Amino acid sequence: MKKFLVIALAAVVAISVGTELFAGQNNYGCGLGSIIFKGKDGLLSQTCAVTFNGTCANQTFGITTGTSNCEQFKGIVSNEKINKFVADNMDNLAKDIAKGNGEYLNTLAVLMEVKEPVRGQFYGKLQNNFGKIYTSEKITHVDVLNNIEKVMN
Repeated sequence: MKKFLVIALAAVVAISVGTELFAGQNNYGCGLGSIIFKGKDGLLSQTCAVTFNGTCANQTFGITTGTSNCEQFKGIVSNEKINKFVADNMDNLAKDIAKGNGEYLNTLAVLMEVKEPVRGQFYGKLQNNFGKIYTSEKITHVDVLNNIEKVMN
């Protein structure tokens, strides 16, 4: 039994010393683990931080809310539903933007969480800037979303 304890203690010391070889890396992302283990960049600390983030689900909350050293996603291109909708409906959305109304434009407004009282302004702004949004016939949905975001800002 003493032999086992000595070997276990030696392993813990070796791991602790060995983790300093990986110092300076930040592989655990954001979340409370990144706050608790801030400045401790060894392998053991990073493993504890990522485990804490995963088991407590605080990293997901942090990303969603922009807290706990996490950045909330920015831009409409990051929104998967909007991205898929525009990719699947490029032509119909272009037609609706060109005329300033329509089912596809309304769906885009809903997905972008544009409040109903200002949707008319939203539609008009997109219609007036159609040439800045659809810049060529070979434009991608990502470019369309980036252009819409530029127009709206």
